[in-house]
Amino acid sequence: MVAAPSGAGKSSLVSAFLARNPEWIVSISTTTRAPRPGEQDGREYFFTTAKDFIAQRDAGEFLEWAEVHGNFYGTSKAWIQAQRAANRSVILEIDWQGAQQIRQVFRQPGQAPRSVFILPPSLAELESRLRARQQDSEAVIQRRLAAAADEMSHAQEFDYVIINQDFSVALQELEQFVQRSWPAPSSR
Repeated sequence: MVAAPSGAGKSSLVSAFLARNPEWIVSISTTTRAPRPGEQDGREYFFTTAKDFIAQRDAGEFLEWAEVHGNFYGTSKAWIQAQRAANRSVILEIDWQGAQQIRQVFRQPGQAPRSVFILPPSLAELESRLRARQQDSEAVIQRRLAAAADEMSHAQEFDYVIINQDFSVALQELEQFVQRSWPAPSSR
C-alpha cells in the first residue's frame, strides 16, 4: 500500500516504479471524481456515480473505501481477487483511511500488506506542487492543503515513510522497500 497527501508525489513515484518494475501493477480504484483530461475509464480509475458507488459500498463490494475531498474512492474486492488469482503483484495506491480499513481486514500478523507513506518536504512545497499541476480549482487546492496536515499525522501508522524531496532518491527508497518486503513475483 502506498499513501500520501495529494501533491506529495505518490502517483508519480508509483508510475516511475511500475515503469522500472513491469512485473508489478497498480490497483485501479473506483471513484466518483470526474475524469481529468486524458484519463480513461478502466485505466486510471473505474469512474462511477455517487449513487452507484454507494450501492456497491452497501453491498460490501469494496476492500476499502473513503470519501476524500468530496469524492468517493474504493478498491474492488473482485478486482483484487482476480489479480491475486492471476499471481500478479499489486500496489494499492490509496489514502490513509483505506490503509486503516485494510489493516482491519487483515488482522493476523504478517497478513496485512506492507505500507509506505510519502511525505512532501514541507507544506509550502506541497502547495507549490498542487499549483504546478494546474489540474484543480483554487477551492480544491485549498481543501487539499487543509486536509494535508491531518493526512500527514497518520504517517507513523505505516511501515515506512519516504520524504519526497528528491524524486530519484525517493524512487530508489521505494524500490528498496519493495524488494525487502515482498518476494519476487516469479518466486511465489
